[in-house]
Amino acid sequence: MSGVDRGPVPMPVGQFAGLRDPMAMVFFRQGRWPMTLEEVLDGLTGAGELPAQSVYLISEAGQIPPDEAPGLRRDFRFAISRAAPGRDPDLLVSSDPGSVFLQVAAWDPVSRVFNYYMRISPAWVWTGDSWSSMAPESRGKGCFDSHVNGSVVMKELKQPWSNWQSMSATVQLAPDDPLRDNPLYRQVIGAERLELTVKGLVSRWTTARLSAVVDDGMVAHPDHLLRQLFTSTTVNLASTSTQSATVMSGDRDLSQPLGFWLNADALLNDLGLPVGMETVPTAPASLYADSLAAFGFRLEEQVSDFSQPGDTFFAFVVPEPAYEDNDVVRQSVEKSLMPARFAACALMVDFTNPVFSPVRAHLMRYVPTAPVPASTWCDDIASAVVAAARILPADSPEAEFARNWAVPEADWPGVFAQRVDVYLEKVTARIRTASGFDDCVRLAESRRRTFKDMRLNEFALTLPATDIPADAPRLRMNEDGTVGVVTTGGSP
Repeated sequence: MSGVDRGPVPMPVGQFAGLRDPMAMVFFRQGRWPMTLEEVLDGLTGAGELPAQSVYLISEAGQIPPDEAPGLRRDFRFAISRAAPGRDPDLLVSSDPGSVFLQVAAWDPVSRVFNYYMRISPAWVWTGDSWSSMAPESRGKGCFDSHVNGSVVMKELKQPWSNWQSMSATVQLAPDDPLRDNPLYRQVIGAERLELTVKGLVSRWTTARLSAVVDDGMVAHPDHLLRQLFTSTTVNLASTSTQSATVMSGDRDLSQPLGFWLNADALLNDLGLPVGMETVPTAPASLYADSLAAFGFRLEEQVSDFSQPGDTFFAFVVPEPAYEDNDVVRQSVEKSLMPARFAACALMVDFTNPVFSPVRAHLMRYVPTAPVPASTWCDDIASAVVAAARILPADSPEAEFARNWAVPEADWPGVFAQRVDVYLEKVTARIRTASGFDDCVRLAESRRRTFKDMRLNEFALTLPATDIPADAPRLRMNEDGTVGVVTTGGSP
Protein backbone atom coordinates (compact mmCIF):
# COMPACT_ATOMS: atom_id res chain seq x y z
CA MET A 1 0.00 0.00 0.00
CA SER A 2 1.20 3.54 -0.79
CA GLY A 3 3.31 4.96 2.02
CA VAL A 4 3.25 1.74 4.06
CA ASP A 5 5.17 -0.86 2.08
CA ARG A 6 8.63 -0.13 0.69
CA GLY A 7 7.68 -1.91 -2.49
CA PRO A 8 5.17 -4.39 -3.89
CA VAL A 9 4.44 -7.19 -1.41
CA PRO A 10 2.02 -10.13 -1.61
CA MET A 11 -1.39 -9.25 -0.23
CA PRO A 12 -2.51 -11.35 2.77
CA VAL A 13 -5.17 -13.91 1.88
CA GLY A 14 -7.78 -12.39 4.17
CA GLN A 15 -7.32 -8.91 2.75
CA PHE A 16 -7.31 -10.23 -0.80
CA ALA A 17 -10.60 -12.04 -0.22
CA GLY A 18 -12.11 -8.78 1.04
CA LEU A 19 -11.80 -7.05 -2.34
CA ARG A 20 -15.20 -7.06 -4.04
CA ASP A 21 -14.87 -4.44 -6.74
CA PRO A 22 -15.27 -5.39 -10.43
CA MET A 23 -11.52 -5.56 -11.06
CA ALA A 24 -11.02 -7.99 -8.20
CA MET A 25 -14.10 -10.08 -8.93
CA VAL A 26 -13.54 -10.48 -12.69
CA PHE A 27 -9.76 -10.83 -12.66
CA PHE A 28 -7.72 -11.03 -9.49
CA ARG A 29 -9.85 -13.41 -7.45
CA GLN A 30 -10.02 -15.65 -10.50
CA GLY A 31 -6.25 -15.75 -10.83
CA ARG A 32 -6.31 -13.61 -13.97
CA TRP A 33 -3.76 -10.82 -14.47
CA PRO A 34 -4.46 -8.73 -17.61
CA MET A 35 -1.29 -6.92 -18.66
CA THR A 36 -2.67 -4.50 -21.27
CA LEU A 37 -5.50 -2.04 -21.50
CA GLU A 38 -7.12 -4.17 -24.19
CA GLU A 39 -6.99 -7.27 -21.99
CA VAL A 40 -8.70 -5.41 -19.17
CA LEU A 41 -11.51 -4.12 -21.37
CA ASP A 42 -11.97 -7.38 -23.30
CA GLY A 43 -11.96 -9.35 -20.05
CA LEU A 44 -14.75 -7.22 -18.61
CA THR A 45 -16.75 -7.58 -21.81
CA GLY A 46 -16.21 -11.33 -21.95
CA ALA A 47 -17.45 -11.66 -18.38
CA GLY A 48 -20.54 -9.61 -19.18
CA GLU A 49 -19.41 -7.11 -16.53
CA LEU A 50 -20.09 -3.37 -16.84
CA PRO A 51 -20.81 -3.45 -20.57
CA ALA A 52 -21.49 0.30 -20.97
CA GLN A 53 -18.18 1.86 -22.00
CA SER A 54 -17.25 5.52 -22.50
CA VAL A 55 -13.85 6.67 -23.77
CA TYR A 56 -12.27 10.10 -23.24
CA LEU A 57 -8.99 11.60 -24.46
CA ILE A 58 -6.66 14.17 -22.91
CA SER A 59 -3.34 15.74 -23.89
CA GLU A 60 -1.84 18.99 -22.64
CA ALA A 61 -0.27 19.34 -26.11
CA GLY A 62 -3.45 18.34 -27.89
CA GLN A 63 -4.34 21.83 -29.12
CA ILE A 64 -0.86 22.61 -30.48
CA PRO A 65 -0.81 21.91 -34.25
CA PRO A 66 1.46 18.89 -34.82
CA ASP A 67 3.17 20.44 -37.84
CA GLU A 68 4.24 23.42 -35.70
CA ALA A 69 5.95 21.25 -33.10
CA PRO A 70 6.92 17.88 -34.61
CA GLY A 71 9.24 16.97 -31.73
CA LEU A 72 6.78 17.79 -28.95
CA ARG A 73 5.76 15.03 -26.56
CA ARG A 74 2.01 14.58 -26.91
CA ASP A 75 1.38 12.46 -23.80
CA PHE A 76 -2.02 11.22 -24.96
CA ARG A 77 -4.03 9.43 -22.27
CA PHE A 78 -7.32 7.62 -22.35
CA ALA A 79 -9.80 7.75 -19.51
CA ILE A 80 -12.32 4.93 -19.82
CA SER A 81 -15.39 4.33 -17.71
CA ARG A 82 -17.32 1.08 -17.45
CA ALA A 83 -20.83 0.87 -16.05
CA ALA A 84 -23.86 -1.34 -15.81
CA PRO A 85 -26.61 -0.18 -18.21
CA GLY A 86 -28.33 2.91 -16.87
CA ARG A 87 -26.00 3.14 -13.87
CA ASP A 88 -23.09 5.34 -12.88
CA PRO A 89 -19.71 3.77 -13.64
CA ASP A 90 -18.12 1.42 -11.13
CA LEU A 91 -14.73 1.36 -12.80
CA LEU A 92 -12.41 3.98 -14.29
CA VAL A 93 -9.27 3.12 -16.25
CA SER A 94 -6.43 5.51 -17.05
CA SER A 95 -3.83 4.51 -19.63
CA ASP A 96 -1.76 5.75 -22.52
CA PRO A 97 -2.51 4.18 -25.93
CA GLY A 98 0.50 1.87 -25.63
CA SER A 99 -0.37 0.66 -22.13
CA VAL A 100 2.97 1.88 -20.80
CA PHE A 101 1.07 2.84 -17.67
CA LEU A 102 -2.22 1.31 -16.58
CA GLN A 103 -4.18 2.40 -13.53
CA VAL A 104 -7.66 1.51 -12.30
CA ALA A 105 -10.08 2.95 -9.74
CA ALA A 106 -12.84 0.44 -8.97
CA TRP A 107 -15.82 0.86 -6.66
CA ASP A 108 -16.37 -1.81 -4.01
CA PRO A 109 -20.14 -1.82 -3.25
CA VAL A 110 -19.67 -3.80 -0.04
CA SER A 111 -16.90 -1.76 1.58
CA ARG A 112 -18.18 1.39 -0.18
CA VAL A 113 -14.74 2.58 -1.21
CA PHE A 114 -12.70 2.98 -4.35
CA ASN A 115 -9.88 0.47 -4.62
CA TYR A 116 -6.85 1.76 -6.50
CA TYR A 117 -4.72 -0.56 -8.63
CA MET A 118 -1.63 -0.08 -10.76
CA ARG A 119 -0.10 -2.56 -13.16
CA ILE A 120 3.62 -2.88 -12.58
CA SER A 121 4.58 -5.66 -14.98
CA PRO A 122 4.48 -8.55 -14.47
CA ALA A 123 2.08 -7.91 -11.59
CA TRP A 124 -0.76 -5.77 -10.36
CA VAL A 125 -0.41 -3.70 -7.20
CA TRP A 126 -3.22 -2.67 -4.87
CA THR A 127 -2.12 0.82 -3.79
CA GLY A 128 -4.89 1.33 -1.22
CA ASP A 129 -8.53 2.28 -0.93
CA SER A 130 -10.35 5.54 -0.30
CA TRP A 131 -9.78 5.38 3.44
CA SER A 132 -6.05 4.99 2.86
CA SER A 133 -5.97 8.60 1.68
CA MET A 134 -6.90 9.69 5.20
CA ALA A 135 -4.36 7.54 7.05
CA PRO A 136 -1.27 9.50 8.17
CA GLU A 137 1.13 6.87 6.87
CA SER A 138 -0.29 6.93 3.33
CA ARG A 139 -1.85 10.39 2.97
CA GLY A 140 -0.29 12.26 0.08
CA LYS A 141 1.85 9.28 -0.95
CA GLY A 142 1.76 7.08 -4.02
CA CYS A 143 -1.55 7.44 -5.84
CA PHE A 144 -2.85 9.57 -2.96
CA ASP A 145 -0.71 12.50 -4.03
CA SER A 146 -3.47 13.09 -6.58
CA HIS A 147 -6.40 11.16 -5.12
CA VAL A 148 -5.80 13.17 -1.96
CA ASN A 149 -9.21 12.56 -0.40
CA GLY A 150 -9.81 9.07 -1.69
CA SER A 151 -11.95 9.95 -4.68
CA VAL A 152 -11.50 10.00 -8.45
CA VAL A 153 -9.90 13.03 -10.07
CA MET A 154 -10.53 15.22 -13.08
CA LYS A 155 -8.78 18.48 -12.37
CA GLU A 156 -10.10 20.29 -15.48
CA LEU A 157 -13.66 19.63 -14.38
CA LYS A 158 -15.60 22.51 -15.93
CA GLN A 159 -16.23 23.92 -19.36
CA PRO A 160 -14.12 24.25 -21.47
CA TRP A 161 -12.46 21.14 -19.95
CA SER A 162 -8.96 22.36 -20.87
CA ASN A 163 -6.79 19.77 -22.65
CA TRP A 164 -9.64 17.27 -23.07
CA GLN A 165 -11.42 16.35 -26.27
CA SER A 166 -14.80 18.00 -25.75
CA MET A 167 -17.51 20.01 -27.39
CA SER A 168 -15.22 23.03 -26.79
CA ALA A 169 -12.12 21.73 -28.59
CA THR A 170 -10.81 18.81 -30.62
CA VAL A 171 -7.47 17.19 -29.87
CA GLN A 172 -5.29 17.59 -32.97
CA LEU A 173 -3.47 14.63 -34.52
CA ALA A 174 -0.91 14.48 -37.30
CA PRO A 175 -2.22 12.75 -40.46
CA ASP A 176 0.09 9.79 -39.86
CA ASP A 177 -0.37 9.58 -36.09
CA PRO A 178 -0.84 5.88 -35.22
CA LEU A 179 -3.49 6.87 -32.68
CA ARG A 180 -5.90 7.30 -35.60
CA ASP A 181 -5.92 3.52 -36.05
CA ASN A 182 -6.59 2.80 -32.39
CA PRO A 183 -10.13 1.42 -31.95
CA LEU A 184 -10.50 3.30 -28.68
CA TYR A 185 -9.71 6.61 -30.37
CA ARG A 186 -12.65 6.08 -32.68
CA GLN A 187 -14.90 5.74 -29.60
CA VAL A 188 -13.81 9.02 -27.93
CA ILE A 189 -16.64 11.26 -26.74
CA GLY A 190 -16.64 14.70 -25.15
CA ALA A 191 -15.32 15.41 -21.66
CA GLU A 192 -18.58 17.21 -20.84
CA ARG A 193 -19.91 13.70 -20.17
CA LEU A 194 -16.91 12.84 -18.00
CA GLU A 195 -17.56 15.90 -15.83
CA LEU A 196 -20.94 14.48 -14.85
CA THR A 197 -19.43 11.04 -14.22
CA VAL A 198 -16.66 12.36 -11.99
CA LYS A 199 -18.99 14.58 -9.99
CA GLY A 200 -21.30 11.63 -9.42
CA LEU A 201 -18.46 9.38 -8.27
CA VAL A 202 -17.00 12.05 -5.97
CA SER A 203 -20.41 12.49 -4.37
CA ARG A 204 -20.80 8.71 -4.03
CA TRP A 205 -17.63 8.50 -1.96
CA THR A 206 -18.55 11.61 0.05
CA THR A 207 -21.90 10.04 0.93
CA ALA A 208 -20.25 6.79 2.00
CA ARG A 209 -17.60 8.62 3.95
CA LEU A 210 -20.02 10.85 5.86
CA SER A 211 -22.19 7.87 6.77
CA ALA A 212 -19.15 6.27 8.40
CA VAL A 213 -17.67 9.19 10.31
CA VAL A 214 -20.56 9.55 12.78
CA ASP A 215 -20.81 6.74 15.30
CA ASP A 216 -22.92 6.72 18.45
CA GLY A 217 -23.46 10.48 18.22
CA MET A 218 -19.76 11.29 17.82
CA VAL A 219 -17.86 12.67 14.82
CA ALA A 220 -14.62 10.80 14.32
CA HIS A 221 -11.66 12.79 13.00
CA PRO A 222 -13.37 16.21 12.78
CA ASP A 223 -10.09 17.58 11.45
CA HIS A 224 -10.35 15.32 8.39
CA LEU A 225 -13.69 16.88 7.49
CA LEU A 226 -12.95 20.50 8.32
CA ARG A 227 -9.65 20.66 6.51
CA GLN A 228 -11.81 20.54 3.38
CA LEU A 229 -13.59 23.66 4.63
CA PHE A 230 -10.66 25.66 5.98
CA THR A 231 -7.89 24.61 3.56
CA SER A 232 -7.36 23.71 -0.08
CA THR A 233 -6.66 19.99 0.09
CA THR A 234 -6.66 20.04 -3.71
CA VAL A 235 -7.93 22.27 -6.53
CA ASN A 236 -9.63 22.28 -9.88
CA LEU A 237 -8.21 24.19 -12.86
CA ALA A 238 -10.63 26.67 -14.42
CA SER A 239 -10.31 28.97 -17.40
CA THR A 240 -12.30 31.19 -19.67
CA SER A 241 -14.06 29.52 -22.58
CA THR A 242 -12.25 31.87 -24.97
CA GLN A 243 -9.33 30.60 -27.02
CA SER A 244 -6.36 32.77 -26.11
CA ALA A 245 -5.10 33.07 -29.68
CA THR A 246 -8.41 34.62 -30.76
CA VAL A 247 -8.31 37.48 -28.23
CA MET A 248 -7.51 40.74 -29.99
CA SER A 249 -7.09 44.20 -28.51
CA GLY A 250 -10.33 45.46 -30.02
CA ASP A 251 -12.44 42.52 -28.90
CA ARG A 252 -15.27 42.54 -26.40
CA ASP A 253 -14.54 42.22 -22.70
CA LEU A 254 -12.98 39.04 -21.32
CA SER A 255 -14.33 37.50 -18.11
CA GLN A 256 -12.12 35.57 -15.72
CA PRO A 257 -13.45 32.39 -14.06
CA LEU A 258 -15.71 33.27 -11.15
CA GLY A 259 -13.85 30.74 -9.00
CA PHE A 260 -10.78 32.97 -9.27
CA TRP A 261 -12.56 35.71 -7.31
CA LEU A 262 -14.33 33.67 -4.62
CA ASN A 263 -15.63 30.20 -3.86
CA ALA A 264 -18.77 30.78 -5.89
CA ASP A 265 -19.73 27.11 -6.04
CA ALA A 266 -19.91 26.87 -2.24
CA LEU A 267 -21.10 30.34 -1.28
CA LEU A 268 -23.50 31.10 -4.10
CA ASN A 269 -24.64 27.73 -5.44
CA ASP A 270 -24.54 25.50 -2.36
CA LEU A 271 -25.21 27.95 0.47
CA GLY A 272 -27.38 30.21 -1.65
CA LEU A 273 -26.04 33.67 -0.86
CA PRO A 274 -28.48 36.04 -2.67
CA VAL A 275 -25.87 38.12 -4.46
CA GLY A 276 -27.08 40.84 -6.78
CA MET A 277 -24.21 40.78 -9.28
CA GLU A 278 -25.61 39.38 -12.51
CA THR A 279 -22.32 39.04 -14.37
CA VAL A 280 -18.79 37.99 -13.45
CA PRO A 281 -16.04 40.62 -13.46
CA THR A 282 -14.81 41.46 -16.94
CA ALA A 283 -11.81 43.35 -18.30
CA PRO A 284 -11.08 44.87 -21.71
CA ALA A 285 -9.61 42.28 -24.04
CA SER A 286 -6.81 44.72 -24.83
CA LEU A 287 -5.51 44.49 -21.26
CA TYR A 288 -5.32 40.71 -21.47
CA ALA A 289 -3.65 40.82 -24.90
CA ASP A 290 -1.11 43.37 -23.65
CA SER A 291 -0.35 41.27 -20.55
CA LEU A 292 0.77 38.30 -22.65
CA ALA A 293 3.67 40.31 -24.03
CA ALA A 294 4.34 42.37 -20.92
CA PHE A 295 4.75 39.30 -18.71
CA GLY A 296 6.36 37.06 -21.31
CA PHE A 297 3.62 34.39 -21.40
CA ARG A 298 4.73 31.23 -23.17
CA LEU A 299 4.25 27.48 -23.27
CA GLU A 300 7.40 25.55 -22.50
CA GLU A 301 8.44 21.93 -22.29
CA GLN A 302 12.14 21.54 -21.71
CA VAL A 303 12.19 17.80 -22.42
CA SER A 304 11.08 18.49 -25.99
CA ASP A 305 12.99 21.79 -26.24
CA PHE A 306 9.64 23.38 -27.05
CA SER A 307 8.71 27.01 -26.50
CA GLN A 308 5.80 28.96 -27.96
CA PRO A 309 4.81 32.55 -27.10
CA GLY A 310 1.36 33.05 -25.61
CA ASP A 311 -1.06 31.62 -23.09
CA THR A 312 -2.60 28.16 -22.84
CA PHE A 313 -5.16 27.26 -25.52
CA PHE A 314 -8.01 28.58 -23.37
CA ALA A 315 -7.21 31.91 -21.79
CA PHE A 316 -6.42 32.45 -18.11
CA VAL A 317 -6.12 29.01 -16.51
CA VAL A 318 -6.14 29.34 -12.71
CA PRO A 319 -6.66 27.11 -9.67
CA GLU A 320 -10.09 27.29 -8.03
CA PRO A 321 -11.71 25.41 -5.11
CA ALA A 322 -12.01 21.70 -5.77
CA TYR A 323 -15.38 20.06 -6.29
CA GLU A 324 -14.47 17.34 -3.79
CA ASP A 325 -13.71 19.85 -1.03
CA ASN A 326 -16.97 21.68 -1.65
CA ASP A 327 -18.93 18.43 -1.86
CA VAL A 328 -17.92 17.46 1.68
CA VAL A 329 -19.20 20.81 2.94
CA ARG A 330 -22.36 20.69 0.83
CA GLN A 331 -23.33 17.18 1.92
CA SER A 332 -22.43 17.90 5.55
CA VAL A 333 -24.86 20.81 5.49
CA GLU A 334 -27.56 18.82 3.69
CA LYS A 335 -27.26 15.99 6.22
CA SER A 336 -27.42 18.47 9.16
CA LEU A 337 -23.94 17.44 10.21
CA MET A 338 -22.67 21.00 9.77
CA PRO A 339 -24.84 24.13 10.17
CA ALA A 340 -24.99 26.24 7.02
CA ARG A 341 -24.20 29.29 9.12
CA PHE A 342 -20.96 27.71 10.38
CA ALA A 343 -19.89 26.79 6.84
CA ALA A 344 -20.67 30.29 5.57
CA CYS A 345 -18.85 32.02 8.45
CA ALA A 346 -15.76 29.92 7.77
CA LEU A 347 -15.83 30.43 4.00
CA MET A 348 -16.28 34.19 4.43
CA VAL A 349 -12.98 34.39 6.31
CA ASP A 350 -10.61 35.71 3.63
CA PHE A 351 -13.26 34.84 1.05
CA THR A 352 -11.46 36.91 -1.58
CA ASN A 353 -8.78 34.19 -1.64
CA PRO A 354 -10.77 31.03 -2.36
CA VAL A 355 -7.66 28.82 -2.62
CA PHE A 356 -4.39 28.62 -0.70
CA SER A 357 -5.52 30.96 2.08
CA PRO A 358 -3.18 30.88 5.11
CA VAL A 359 -5.72 33.08 6.90
CA ARG A 360 -8.51 30.51 6.71
CA ALA A 361 -6.10 27.63 7.26
CA HIS A 362 -4.95 29.30 10.49
CA LEU A 363 -8.33 28.41 12.02
CA MET A 364 -7.61 24.68 11.77
CA ARG A 365 -5.75 25.00 15.09
CA TYR A 366 -9.17 25.20 16.79
CA VAL A 367 -10.41 21.95 15.24
CA PRO A 368 -10.09 18.89 17.53
CA THR A 369 -8.49 15.70 16.28
CA ALA A 370 -10.31 13.44 18.75
CA PRO A 371 -14.00 12.45 18.39
CA VAL A 372 -16.48 15.22 19.23
CA PRO A 373 -20.27 15.29 19.82
CA ALA A 374 -22.07 15.54 16.48
CA SER A 375 -24.78 17.73 18.00
CA THR A 376 -22.47 20.54 19.09
CA TRP A 377 -19.10 20.12 17.38
CA CYS A 378 -19.35 23.14 15.07
CA ASP A 379 -20.78 25.39 17.80
CA ASP A 380 -17.98 24.31 20.14
CA ILE A 381 -15.33 25.16 17.55
CA ALA A 382 -16.97 28.52 16.86
CA SER A 383 -17.02 29.28 20.59
CA ALA A 384 -13.32 28.49 20.88
CA VAL A 385 -12.47 30.79 17.99
CA VAL A 386 -14.65 33.61 19.34
CA ALA A 387 -13.09 33.28 22.79
CA ALA A 388 -9.60 33.52 21.32
CA ALA A 389 -10.59 36.56 19.23
CA ARG A 390 -11.26 38.61 22.38
CA ILE A 391 -7.54 38.93 23.10
CA LEU A 392 -6.26 39.04 19.53
CA PRO A 393 -5.91 41.93 17.05
CA ALA A 394 -8.91 43.04 15.03
CA ASP A 395 -7.25 41.88 11.81
CA SER A 396 -6.63 38.33 13.05
CA PRO A 397 -8.38 35.36 11.41
CA GLU A 398 -10.10 34.71 14.74
CA ALA A 399 -11.52 38.22 14.83
CA GLU A 400 -12.81 37.96 11.27
CA PHE A 401 -14.57 34.69 12.05
CA ALA A 402 -15.98 36.19 15.27
CA ARG A 403 -17.45 39.13 13.33
CA ASN A 404 -19.05 36.71 10.89
CA TRP A 405 -20.39 34.56 13.73
CA ALA A 406 -21.90 37.63 15.41
CA VAL A 407 -24.25 38.21 12.47
CA PRO A 408 -27.73 36.99 13.54
CA GLU A 409 -28.93 33.65 12.20
CA ALA A 410 -31.67 35.26 10.13
CA ASP A 411 -29.39 37.88 8.60
CA TRP A 412 -26.16 36.16 7.54
CA PRO A 413 -27.21 35.29 3.95
CA GLY A 414 -28.07 38.89 3.14
CA VAL A 415 -25.13 40.41 5.03
CA PHE A 416 -22.58 38.11 3.41
CA ALA A 417 -24.17 38.58 -0.03
CA GLN A 418 -23.84 42.34 0.30
CA ARG A 419 -20.14 41.97 1.11
CA VAL A 420 -19.68 39.80 -1.98
CA ASP A 421 -21.53 42.31 -4.16
CA VAL A 422 -19.42 45.23 -2.96
CA TYR A 423 -16.24 43.23 -3.44
CA LEU A 424 -17.13 42.16 -6.99
CA GLU A 425 -17.99 45.74 -7.89
CA LYS A 426 -14.58 46.86 -6.64
CA VAL A 427 -12.60 44.19 -8.49
CA THR A 428 -14.57 44.86 -11.66
CA ALA A 429 -13.56 48.49 -11.48
CA ARG A 430 -9.93 47.63 -10.68
CA ILE A 431 -9.34 45.14 -13.49
CA ARG A 432 -10.62 47.62 -16.06
CA THR A 433 -7.47 49.64 -15.45
CA ALA A 434 -4.02 48.66 -16.69
CA SER A 435 -2.46 48.58 -13.22
CA GLY A 436 -5.41 46.70 -11.76
CA PHE A 437 -5.35 44.04 -14.48
CA ASP A 438 -1.58 43.65 -14.12
CA ASP A 439 -2.13 42.99 -10.41
CA CYS A 440 -4.72 40.38 -11.36
CA VAL A 441 -2.19 38.67 -13.65
CA ARG A 442 0.42 38.64 -10.89
CA LEU A 443 -2.10 37.17 -8.44
CA ALA A 444 -3.07 34.48 -10.92
CA GLU A 445 0.59 33.57 -11.44
CA SER A 446 1.14 33.47 -7.68
CA ARG A 447 -1.63 30.89 -7.32
CA ARG A 448 -0.31 28.95 -10.30
CA ARG A 449 3.09 28.74 -8.64
CA THR A 450 1.48 27.25 -5.55
CA PHE A 451 -0.29 24.70 -7.75
CA LYS A 452 2.97 23.87 -9.48
CA ASP A 453 4.35 22.75 -6.12
CA MET A 454 1.55 20.16 -5.88
CA ARG A 455 1.90 16.64 -7.23
CA LEU A 456 -1.22 17.25 -9.31
CA ASN A 457 1.00 19.33 -11.57
CA GLU A 458 2.25 16.47 -13.72
CA PHE A 459 2.80 18.06 -17.14
CA ALA A 460 4.78 21.15 -18.13
CA LEU A 461 2.17 22.38 -20.60
CA THR A 462 -0.71 22.38 -18.10
CA LEU A 463 0.03 26.01 -17.22
CA PRO A 464 1.87 28.85 -18.96
CA ALA A 465 5.31 30.11 -17.99
CA THR A 466 5.92 33.84 -17.47
CA ASP A 467 8.77 36.23 -16.78
CA ILE A 468 7.48 36.84 -13.25
CA PRO A 469 10.34 35.67 -11.00
CA ALA A 470 9.83 32.28 -9.38
CA ASP A 471 10.78 33.79 -6.03
CA ALA A 472 8.35 36.70 -6.26
CA PRO A 473 6.30 37.15 -3.05
CA ARG A 474 3.08 35.19 -2.83
CA LEU A 475 0.10 37.46 -3.31
CA ARG A 476 -3.46 37.75 -1.99
CA MET A 477 -6.61 39.62 -2.98
CA ASN A 478 -7.96 42.18 -0.53
CA GLU A 479 -11.65 42.88 -0.05
CA ASP A 480 -11.25 46.36 -1.53
CA GLY A 481 -10.08 44.86 -4.82
CA THR A 482 -6.39 45.59 -4.33
CA VAL A 483 -3.68 42.93 -4.34
CA GLY A 484 -1.17 42.60 -1.50
CA VAL A 485 1.58 40.32 -0.26
CA VAL A 486 0.82 37.23 1.80
CA THR A 487 2.34 37.59 5.28
CA THR A 488 3.23 34.81 7.66
CA GLY A 489 1.33 33.91 10.78
CA GLY A 490 -2.13 33.75 9.26
CA SER A 491 -2.90 37.47 9.30
CA PRO A 492 -3.67 39.49 6.14
